[in-house]
Amino acid sequence: MRATLWLLGLFGVAVAVALFAGNNQGSVTLFWPPYRIDLSLNLVLVLLLGGFAVLYAALRGLAALLELPRQARRWRVQQKERAMHGALLDALSQLLAGRFLRSRKAALAALGQESALAAAGDAPPHGRQLRTLAHLVAAEASHALQDRPTRAAHLDHALRNIPDRAPLGELELREGAQLRAARWSLDERDAPAALDWLSALPQGAARRTLALRARLKATRLSHQTQEALETARLLGKHRAFSPAAAQSMVRGLAMELIDGAHDTAQLQRLWLELEPAERAMPELAVHAAQRLGHLGGEAAQVRQWLLPAWERWTDPAAGLPDAVALKLVRVLEGSLDALDPAWLARIEAAEQNNPRDARLHYLSAMACLRRQLWGKAQQRFTQAVQQLNDDSLRCRAWAHLAELAEQRGDDEAAAAAWKNAALLH
Repeated sequence: MRATLWLLGLFGVAVAVALFAGNNQGSVTLFWPPYRIDLSLNLVLVLLLGGFAVLYAALRGLAALLELPRQARRWRVQQKERAMHGALLDALSQLLAGRFLRSRKAALAALGQESALAAAGDAPPHGRQLRTLAHLVAAEASHALQDRPTRAAHLDHALRNIPDRAPLGELELREGAQLRAARWSLDERDAPAALDWLSALPQGAARRTLALRARLKATRLSHQTQEALETARLLGKHRAFSPAAAQSMVRGLAMELIDGAHDTAQLQRLWLELEPAERAMPELAVHAAQRLGHLGGEAAQVRQWLLPAWERWTDPAAGLPDAVALKLVRVLEGSLDALDPAWLARIEAAEQNNPRDARLHYLSAMACLRRQLWGKAQQRFTQAVQQLNDDSLRCRAWAHLAELAEQRGDDEAAAAAWKNAALLH
């Protein structure tokens, strides 16, 4: 379509020129005493156009001739810039390939090219970023080579190249340098230095996933469990881990925090500071209740903390892992003193709904024993010892049967029960 329009336009111009030039009777007379020159108007127009074309071509040629030195200088600068970029790319490639000496050498070559261009007054517009990146590559290679002085020198140059009020792209490069410095400190297991580097980051950069991962590792390395727990929560909200991994990490840190409690008041304060979803974790609830019992906490408080885990264990649709359920039984066994009627009803209802679970028979027997219901306790202990898989619970069940037999005066049954308990001890 475009070619057709051009063709039609060309035909129109040809027709217009033919109409104008074909019937043009005009003439131009030049007087140059004693001469007189008569020229047709068409010839004059042709000569004018031709002269203009020749003059324009001559001016263009002269401009191109005068531009040759500048073009030659520009070509030399371009070659140096290409060599500079090539050296930086080679440094990155060698770093990824694990050739750290070659990587540092190539980075130094890129820095030399950039310095030469700057000294000649031909510094590239992105020279500061390129120089900083080359210093970072050299520092990374020096870190891999365990050359700390060289690494520190290149890191210092990289940070001094970018001021605090630099453009956005350069500020991000500065933040990257600080993150790498924190990572190097973690590699050397220097948690305080890593935390110092992370604290120097702006607020937005400090909440990025990479920075939070580094902070989590640094706080765990320095045994700052509370800070590590808060950081793990943020990483879970940012979906830095899978839900199962995030839950496991938070649970482990919370357990570590609970283990560090020295009295019941501190433990209760830590428990209330946990999020509701964390307090509902059965493993965490059982662990906290066990710690509370070891610190001498009230039995009613222990049972209250165990309630979420108990409800999940007795729910046929949920259930608990065997290890957690066994731990729950042991902790609840130690808190059966002054058992309230609500918990007694829970235990009896769970035993009736799960008649094949020997652990519930054992708990029911312990509850009857605490309430001095000797006959029911003996009956349930007898059922439990025949089905229990855990040797420690069977040993204690036989020991309680021996004590009940001694109370009845049945020495033969007591001796047999003590013997079975000794075999399992």
